[in-house]
Amino acid sequence: MALMSAKEYIDSLRKMNTRIYMFGEKIENWVDHPMIRPSINCVALTYALAQNPEYADLMTATSSLTGHTVNRFAHIHQSKEDLIKKVKMQRLLGQKTGNCFQRCVGMDAFNAIYSSTFEIDEKYGTSYFERFKSFLTFIQDNDLVVDGAMTDPKGDRSKAPHAQSDPDMYVHVVERRENGIVVRGAKCHQTGSVNSHWHLFMPTISMGTDDKDYAVSFACPTDTEGLYMIYGRQSCDTRKNEIGEDGCTGIDCGNTKFGGQEALVVLDDVFIPNEYIFLNGETEFAGMIVERFAGYHRQSYGGCKVGVGDTIIGAAALAAEYNGVEKASAVKDKLIEMTHLNETLYSCGIACSCEGVPTKAGNYQIDMLLANVCKQNVTRFPYEIVRLAEDIAGGLMVTMPSEKDFKSATVVGKNGETIGDVCSKYFKARADVSAEDRQKVLRYLENICLGAAAVGYRTESMHGAGSPQAQRIMIGRQGDIEGKKKIAKALAGIG
Repeated sequence: MALMSAKEYIDSLRKMNTRIYMFGEKIENWVDHPMIRPSINCVALTYALAQNPEYADLMTATSSLTGHTVNRFAHIHQSKEDLIKKVKMQRLLGQKTGNCFQRCVGMDAFNAIYSSTFEIDEKYGTSYFERFKSFLTFIQDNDLVVDGAMTDPKGDRSKAPHAQSDPDMYVHVVERRENGIVVRGAKCHQTGSVNSHWHLFMPTISMGTDDKDYAVSFACPTDTEGLYMIYGRQSCDTRKNEIGEDGCTGIDCGNTKFGGQEALVVLDDVFIPNEYIFLNGETEFAGMIVERFAGYHRQSYGGCKVGVGDTIIGAAALAAEYNGVEKASAVKDKLIEMTHLNETLYSCGIACSCEGVPTKAGNYQIDMLLANVCKQNVTRFPYEIVRLAEDIAGGLMVTMPSEKDFKSATVVGKNGETIGDVCSKYFKARADVSAEDRQKVLRYLENICLGAAAVGYRTESMHGAGSPQAQRIMIGRQGDIEGKKKIAKALAGIG
């Protein structure tokens, strides 16, 4: 099958019986729901750009499984160049959407499970690797979106999965049959889950021998029986419902076309056939899958967050220009600092890619230490970038009246001025810049710094792909302190 177009992708979602709940009710036409559609548009762009010759080199690759051209989001990295192109693709999409485009978790899960299943088979003589290659070939041939699902609720974090008072706090096997398994549990704040054709589930922590039922990885269709999702709220999310009302164009949304999306994914006794099981009780390999996925995903943040950062820097510069302060040395210095921080993140993403190495399975893995350094910086730098953007934009970013006020024909002035006239008069700065354009750029910054896009930039920069401490643990393991001590001893003439 050829690569799908953006329209074909959206049409394919309409054919699915996906169960989605929001505000306590089931959403029937979720594809066109104003709060969900912007996130679908983000994913659709990954299809549209793959068919654009200008971006084909970044957006597509040659499959190592079939030799066919596939979307890079379904590709198994074959070289350092592939790893670098992945980061560049993610920066491009961050620039184009100003948001999370949701397919990175699936791509990173593919590459982690590909190499891990090879090594599980090597030890146990299982057939997980061939199963996974068959599954991935199906995904590539049909150009499907897969959600990589890792994060369990975890319950009492001081206790292992098997020791929880409620066993469903981690996804686990509740029944083993000759032809498959039955699983139960949930995955929290899953990016792009609603917009995916399939889900690929993974363990979320390293496990001991008593956690055998929890050491499980498998795939299933998003609309499979027993799987449903509860849509996650975001700050300012209901502003999207205002688009089209009373002549509103959605300026108050900040970004009317694109958005992010998270959901709680629930597995209510879902049957998984053997052909889609890639880990089933081999507890010592749970940690391998977690670390490899986390490494790839921490690399990803050196691309996607940088692309979104580019849009923030551009919007801050526009706000300064519209306010008439673009020549002020303090403003210039803040924009330089924002650029410095953003490019440092990109440098880390490229660096861990350039230092990539082949796995036993043959696909390429990033340098784990540098990938964790990349994500550690992402937990800090976006907060400073946002702070500087808010500094440049000014307080109006969070105190401005609504678009309805700017469009209101209600007369309030002695000379017949409307509310709209008053807003346009007092919220205009430079004579050659309309109040509406100033309103648009400030709403964009409000949305991305504080609102519904923040989950894909600021807050998600902190917790996505693991909390800051998770990276510090990996940096401690990978930092080779003993090796550095030997270097110091040699130079100091010790021993």
